[in-house]
Amino acid sequence: MKFKDEIQIPASKSITNRLLIINYLYPNLKLNNISSAKDSVVLERALNTLLKDENQQISINIGHAGTAMRFLTALCAIQVGKTIVLDGSERMRQRPIKILVDALNDLGADITYLKEIGFPPIKINGKKLKNNSISINSSTSSQYITALMLIAPKLQNGLHINLTGEPVSMPYIEMTISLLKSLGIQVEKYDKGFKIFSINQIDDKFIEIEGDWSSASYLFGISAVLQRTLILKNFAKKSYQGDSKIVDYFTELGIETNFLQDNKILLKPISNFIKPKLIALNLLETPDLAQTLATTCLALKIPCKLTGLQTLKIKETDRLQALKNEIEKFNIPVKITGSSIEFDDFSNFNTSNISIKTYDDHRMAMSFAILKAKYPEITIENPDVVVKSFPYFWELFY
Repeated sequence: MKFKDEIQIPASKSITNRLLIINYLYPNLKLNNISSAKDSVVLERALNTLLKDENQQISINIGHAGTAMRFLTALCAIQVGKTIVLDGSERMRQRPIKILVDALNDLGADITYLKEIGFPPIKINGKKLKNNSISINSSTSSQYITALMLIAPKLQNGLHINLTGEPVSMPYIEMTISLLKSLGIQVEKYDKGFKIFSINQIDDKFIEIEGDWSSASYLFGISAVLQRTLILKNFAKKSYQGDSKIVDYFTELGIETNFLQDNKILLKPISNFIKPKLIALNLLETPDLAQTLATTCLALKIPCKLTGLQTLKIKETDRLQALKNEIEKFNIPVKITGSSIEFDDFSNFNTSNISIKTYDDHRMAMSFAILKAKYPEITIENPDVVVKSFPYFWELFY
């Protein structure tokens, strides 16, 4: 299968979505290179509805966009005088929101469930939050914490956030802290949490949003399995994104990364690369890279054990079970637990008559595209799910 040599990766969805919320609160911020991912489009549309709809009662459906659901839940809680119903797809109605809703209600918000307790749809009566300290379990999703952090500067006395449990996806929280600080918002970190200070206005600022490392990871995989040199655009060595760790992970899979001028990176196969006997990684801080790494190891027939994946069960699908289901179609035995996946027996590896189910999950489609790049006979079902984060992904193949 042919593949373009120089590729423009979409802007970071994670950075875009954070900045869209901040820009709603502080309109003098100017953003360039906003992500074209469907999640970002959905969030931007919802924010425009909040901004322009003069009705006191508003209904917003965010489909599959989990980040939008979490971030909007917090934002809508402080829209004084407005009543907002947030709903989503059937899968979204299965994704928990209780930890965040409990935290916001403890701060003085008025949020109720319209169907099953702990899950969307929810009704939010926007009001001024009076409390300025909260404890929240950080072992389920970093997005709950980020949602609180993003509204904190607009609370009268800022916000103390105390973390309980073992934090997951900590780089995403660090990303939020870095973005807030870059805008002049004071953040103080302490042992088990941090304080974000109130600020009425931020200075005018123009921000160019960098490329998305999570999306870039699939190109790392394709470079490795095809032994192809690729150039990716709009990436700097210093990144807000924890998934930039993909650079380190792929040195173990035979890809060297060189940072070039003009914010380009060169992916180059390592000469005389010897396949490792096992790839064993704890992805507690970078769970979105699990599918990329698993399918790359599968394509290269490298034994793989990935741990720290407890958040994957509440994503667009149960990604651990989905990976097990689809990898086993290649006659590969797979073991999963609530937080890990492993496989090491390639003796019966087979690629004929395989159709990959994508479970309405963009990352399932793009991660198995790594295998399809090497084995074109594989079929990817419902390939258009990539619009969630990488709308023109399939256009890279020709």
